[in-house]
Amino acid sequence: MTKITAFLPCRKGSQRVINKNTRKFCGIDGGLTKIKITQLIETPSIDKIIVSTDDEKVKQICFEQLIRSSKEFEILDRPSHLAASNTSTDDVIKYINEIIKEITDILWTHVTSPFVDETIYEQAINEFKKNQSQFDSLMSVTKVQKYLWDESGNAINYNRSIEKWPPTQSLPELYEVNSAIFIANIEIYRQYFDRIGVNPFLFKTDEFVSKDIDWEEDFKIAEAQWKNNQKNTGEC
Repeated sequence: MTKITAFLPCRKGSQRVINKNTRKFCGIDGGLTKIKITQLIETPSIDKIIVSTDDEKVKQICFEQLIRSSKEFEILDRPSHLAASNTSTDDVIKYINEIIKEITDILWTHVTSPFVDETIYEQAINEFKKNQSQFDSLMSVTKVQKYLWDESGNAINYNRSIEKWPPTQSLPELYEVNSAIFIANIEIYRQYFDRIGVNPFLFKTDEFVSKDIDWEEDFKIAEAQWKNNQKNTGEC
């Protein structure tokens, strides 16, 4: 069996949410970084974890958790040219080809998806393995079945000359890439310079699970959701 390597890029200096990766989240010291690294450690099928960061606090949080786990791990200094706010994801993909030389499946994820936990990761890995004869990679998506218009004022996913407001359930199912999970073998990265291949499996997650923290209000909403989830599970 090809081993699974989790890749966690974590850039310092968010402009929209100050210190979002490491500030307290729901009272948790280490915040989103500690939550995510714990989830990856607790995912049974993940063999190795690589953290790429230019943030010393992220390094410390990750090291404190990983040193106590049985997982292989590397905490790498992220090159300065890959740590700018305008860094292209394409350049980070090329960087993976530089740092990973062995044959492995790569699970790329982010700390900003705190509700994608070890159960979800394990499900995604199992779906990837189960469907490898038909699909060359996997990415998580969220279904969008709403009225969509372009900025010119035209409906783009239904025909208003036929029906002005069709039932939303009759609209075509479209899928937003939520960037919570990408899985592909290192050979995909080498061949296509991409984190997915030409035929990815669409791993569907709902809006709650795939919540991405990109703005300050996202951070506050996610904290409220996290607290509510803990309350419902009897953990707080």
